[in-house]
This record gives sequence, structure tokens and C-alpha cells, in this order.
Amino acid sequence: MKILLVYPGYPDTFWSFKHALRFVRKKATFPPLGLLTVGAMLPEEWEKKLVDLNTTTLKDEDLEWADYVFLSAMIAQQDSAREVIDRCRRLGTRIVAGGPFFKRGYEDSGFEGIDHLIFGEAEAVLPLLVEDLEKGCARHIYASEEFPDIRKTPVPLWQLINRNEYQFMSIQYSRGCPFNCEFCDIVILNGRRPRTKDQSQLVAELDALYDMGWRGGVFFVDDNFIGNRRKLKSEILPAVIRWMEDRGRPFTFFMEASINLADDDELMRLMAAAGFDMVFVGIESPNEESLVECNKSHNNKRDLLAAVKKMQNYGLQVQGGFIVGFDSDPLSIFKSQIDFIQKSGIVTAMVGLLNAPPGTRLYKRLKKENRILSVGSGDNTDGSTNLVPKMGRDILVNGYKHVVDTIYAPKQHYARIRTFLREYRPGNKGKFRISPVYLTALIRSTWALGCREKGRIHYWKLVIWTLLKRPRAFPLSIALAVQGFHFRKVAEKVRVPQSGDISGLEQMREPLDRHG
Repeated sequence: MKILLVYPGYPDTFWSFKHALRFVRKKATFPPLGLLTVGAMLPEEWEKKLVDLNTTTLKDEDLEWADYVFLSAMIAQQDSAREVIDRCRRLGTRIVAGGPFFKRGYEDSGFEGIDHLIFGEAEAVLPLLVEDLEKGCARHIYASEEFPDIRKTPVPLWQLINRNEYQFMSIQYSRGCPFNCEFCDIVILNGRRPRTKDQSQLVAELDALYDMGWRGGVFFVDDNFIGNRRKLKSEILPAVIRWMEDRGRPFTFFMEASINLADDDELMRLMAAAGFDMVFVGIESPNEESLVECNKSHNNKRDLLAAVKKMQNYGLQVQGGFIVGFDSDPLSIFKSQIDFIQKSGIVTAMVGLLNAPPGTRLYKRLKKENRILSVGSGDNTDGSTNLVPKMGRDILVNGYKHVVDTIYAPKQHYARIRTFLREYRPGNKGKFRISPVYLTALIRSTWALGCREKGRIHYWKLVIWTLLKRPRAFPLSIALAVQGFHFRKVAEKVRVPQSGDISGLEQMREPLDRHG
């Protein structure tokens, strides 16, 4: 068999970092970990190639070479995925498709022309598919509701990529999340009981990245890295600490976790010792009624600002996810979000509109209320939503646009960097080394942010402040400044309604404008 693994392109989104990557001459942020893992599950004797449309183009000769195209996509990649499907149909290349976009509830989203659909995790269905492909009797649909044991999942097939095209590498330790937020489809995809890999597996995956020459950042893609805190503290993190010390600390790590990480000092100490320096936390809203509404119980009735500061004090840069559009959101939510984000020092603040993915409890509730509009774009930062918001779409989108225009503006963005660096206590306080790549990025970013951009005076204030007050954090400060450039470009694409009901918008305009 000749298998072509194809990863569709991402649109210009918050997490694509497209406008920031050009400063470091990288083509994509992360490699397609899922497809590389699927590739490792296929028979060793099968020929495999990978085409990541975020780093290269798909040629007709690639499709003509393949017996099958294995296609995996997130919802945000749906337009690119459809283009791949159309090209395969024209050339007569058979397709096997799986991943978050190709799941139950999305059947009306352009699945025609796909020869074999996989609903569920690859470990549960891929062996049967492979057997049927070899026999020539493969079915159209392979489905499993099982959440398989991932202790036998193989090391990804890293030899299929060029590591130099990516800003970071990825690794997966666990799947599943113990929490069940109303708007989230993680528990549908991966379950509520966190399933973890063994210590030996994790070490083998770290070895594979090290042996291929990678040195730099590694993202743990787990739904909630701290879902099983006991195992992390007793087995996994001590093993990672030993591995890092034995090899001269070649990596830095970052992950996604729930905010209750701030409750566990021992866990944060171990993470810092293991090389973790960043965490993404779903904060969602400073409005308690909205947190109750979406069943974000672990965020409610706690001092969210204090939790963020505590994680920063342990050497973790906190990235935050925020949502506007809950039924319980008052008109003042836009001002509240801006206030919280600025005070928290969360530089990478992803603010999005509430969306309801099919299958979620939110989708089912709003479906009964006749408030579902479509499947959605899969990008909650593009100004679109697939539901009818209680405050009205025009008010919501206009308010959202004001939030992102404010927090990503140079003055506010650079102010948050200073707020963050005042709290940040990194574990590794050694001197930074100026590599050729870093020097080139510094020159290019200084020209773009310090000479060409409107808010350049605020950039130079940040540079001077950092050199005087936090000189060791200078590379991080510049990297965060460059991210702001990307966020501003993405925010420019958010379209506000040109007509419709905007009653109530003016009564929130005055408090909003104080931040402008």
C-alpha cells in the first residue's frame, strides 16, 4: 500500500501565528501529531508520505502516487479539507478521513466523496480498517464509542516531517478531561476519565524528539494535562526531571490545564523543575453567573486574578481563553473582560464568541430553544457564532470587536507584558544566548514594530523598560511583542454588523472608550 497522509491548511486564526512566524522564518507552529501517530500505527511495510498544507503544497503527482489518502482535520480546517476531497475525487484517489471535523453531527458538512469514514479514536478502529483494506473489502464507515487504552499507542513517525519548518514540536501524554463544561466537546471526543501513557512511553517519545535533533519548545497537547495529578507527581514529572537533567535540559514544555493547578504548590514546583514555563487556562469569564451557566464550577467562587498571579510566580506564563456571549453576560461584560485581562498580565489572551459544537450539552439545549444557526466555522475568534445570542448578535459582535481591538492594541498589549514580567519568576535564570535566528528575528521585528507600526512609541517604552527592569526576560518580552503584531492582524479581519438591532450598544460605549 502507498499511503499519503494529508493535513489541511489552517485559515489565518489566533493560534496560527502566521504573522509572527515570518519573523523567525518558520512555516507552521506545530506539526500534525495525530497523522504522524496514525502513520506509526499503519503496517511498517506500507509506504508513507506526509503533506502538511501549512508548510507545502499538494501536487497531483502526490495524489496519483497514493493508493489511499488519509485525511485528518479540525473544524477550522474544513474549507481546505473540502478542497483536498474535491481533488481526490477528480483524480480518482480513494480517501480515508477521520479527526474532529469528521465526526457524528457533521455529516451535512461535505463528506460526500469520502470512501471510508472513521468515527472515533484510531486505536479503536484502525486495526480493523487495515485488515479490510488488505482484503479489499473495506466498509464505508468505521465507528467506535470506545475510549481505548493509549498505553500501546506508538511513537509518532517523526521522520515524515522536516522539523525545521515548525516553531514547536508536540507530544501527547493523556486524553480526556474530568470536567464537563457545557460548551466543550472534549468529553464527547475523549471522555471524562483521563487516560494516560506510561512513563516508559513518555520517555521514548522524548528520546525520539531528541534523537531527531530537536532543541526547543514542546507542547503537550493533552485536553487537561493535570487530569491525573497523582500520577504526574509520583511518576511522570520526576521521570521528566531526570531525563532533562541527563540531557542538559534541551526542551522547554508548555501545556493546557484547568485553573485548579493554582491549588497545588507541589505540582507547580515539579513542573518548573521539569522545564514547564507556560500554561493555557480556560478562564472564560470574570462574571460568576456566566461560569455557573456553563458549568465551569472549578473556576467559580475563586479569586481568578490571584490564581493567575500565583502560577506566574511559579514561573508559568499563563495564556488565557475567554468567551463572550453567554446568556448570563450583562452589557458590562466587554468592559469586565478588558479590565480582567489587563490586570492579570495574561499577554496571550484568546477572546472568542460563544459557539455550540454539535453534540455538546449547549448545542442540545439551544437546539430545543430553536437558537442553533449552523455547524460553525470552528474558529471562535473570527467574529462568527452558530447560535442566537440573548443580547443580540449585533451588540455581541460590536462589543467583541471592541474588546479585541483594545487588548491587542500596542499600548494595552505592551502594558500587559510589563504586568506579566513583574510577576513572572522563571526557574532558569541563566543568561540568554543570542542565536543567529534570534538576532534575525530581533532585527525584523524591531523594523516592523519599532519603525513601521503606529504604536511604535509604546514598543520602545517596552524595550527600554525591559532592559532596565527585567534584562534576562528581554527575548521573552520581544517574542510576546511579536505575538501582539499577529493578534492585531487577526483582529482586523473581524467584521462587525453593518445593520440590525444595536439598541443598548451606546449605553456601554462610554465605559468601553475609557480603555481605548
